[in-house]
Amino acid sequence: MPDETQTLSPAVAAAARTHPDSPAPKPSVWLLRLVLVGLVLAALNLRPAITSLGPLLEEVQNGLHMSGSVAGVVTSVPPLCFALFGLAAPRLARRFGAAAIVCAGMAAIATGLLVRPFAGSTPGFLAASALALMGIAVSNILMPVIVKRYFPERIGSVTGLYSMALSLGTALAAAATVPMTEALGGSWQAGLAVWAGVAAVAVGPWLLLLRDREGTGTTSTAAARPRDDRSAPALRITRSRTAWALACFFGLQATGAYVAMGWLPQIFRDAGVPPGTAGVLLAVTMVMGVPLAFVIPRLATRFSHQGPIVVALGLCGLTGYAGLYFAPAAGAWAWALLLGISNCAFPLALTMIGMRARTGAGVVRLSAFAQSTGYLLSIPGPLLVGVLYQHSGGWELPLALMAALMLPQITVGSLAGRDRTIEDEAGMRD
Repeated sequence: MPDETQTLSPAVAAAARTHPDSPAPKPSVWLLRLVLVGLVLAALNLRPAITSLGPLLEEVQNGLHMSGSVAGVVTSVPPLCFALFGLAAPRLARRFGAAAIVCAGMAAIATGLLVRPFAGSTPGFLAASALALMGIAVSNILMPVIVKRYFPERIGSVTGLYSMALSLGTALAAAATVPMTEALGGSWQAGLAVWAGVAAVAVGPWLLLLRDREGTGTTSTAAARPRDDRSAPALRITRSRTAWALACFFGLQATGAYVAMGWLPQIFRDAGVPPGTAGVLLAVTMVMGVPLAFVIPRLATRFSHQGPIVVALGLCGLTGYAGLYFAPAAGAWAWALLLGISNCAFPLALTMIGMRARTGAGVVRLSAFAQSTGYLLSIPGPLLVGVLYQHSGGWELPLALMAALMLPQITVGSLAGRDRTIEDEAGMRD
């Protein structure tokens, strides 16, 4: 997820606010390269905890004697955790620094993914999953801060690289978990635990960044934090129409993404598409985010108003859902491609978070507000789709609902894409 603003380290930031006329030192080339490596590795780990579980959910249910209703809760937990834990990210970042919290987030992901397959009970499995999701939640919020801090002139390209890695991790976990499980002797525990190793690798660059932060700068980190907290103006973000528009846009696009991940294969299967092909079609939808997640943020930063991109993605979604309604099997590949393009509203939303705030504090607050509020808004969507499907006995009503939701998504996305900042709208308090 990628776009937030801050300058360099907390110490440098505090010094710059205390002496606003003094230029902030530029980070070295090796440090920027290390940050890029850290961003890519972290992004690769922000979805495997979710998409690795789906292919093995039946085995997990049987192994833990988990009821179908509890399994349904498990699949709806991620957006709830993202919303709740994400709210704590700004406060944690102000106290410990964004890099430290991302480092802790990667460690939490690795620990949670390692523990949950061997927890031995449903409560233990849920608790370990929550630990991993907590790490994902705070990293979701703070990764854009890192992008804006170290690459303020390259938000689009770095956000694109980070989003591409996130999409790649999402698709890899969905596609590779079952083959890896079979290669490891058919143990679903081993198949899920493999992803803990990927997360553990991501901890390394952030540990090095912590050492750099503590060892550079003219002011100690401990001394800088209190001054930073006192001097930072408070942003009334709930007064910003752009912040609300961006939160609603984020929530609506997340609804579409979670509906696709949870229900798209079943839609194709019910239309007569073979199960194996249905899984490949979902992979196609997800893989579309890999190249487009790199292109769309770069394109977005070249426009002062991102509304045209919002409209184009929304029309792809409308066409995809209409196709699923009228001819789900006949045009299956086309609809999968179109919905994959539509789901690239996610990297666009992340890019706009970095563009709609002038200051580092503004980006942190906007990222936390837009993502946490958005994920809360997205929770009912997949559940409602399931209820409509169960009670209507078909996909006509759920697909009509998803097509209808594209209209407000286009509207609020166009409002969020206007060339203005939340600082100007919300006002600052001395």
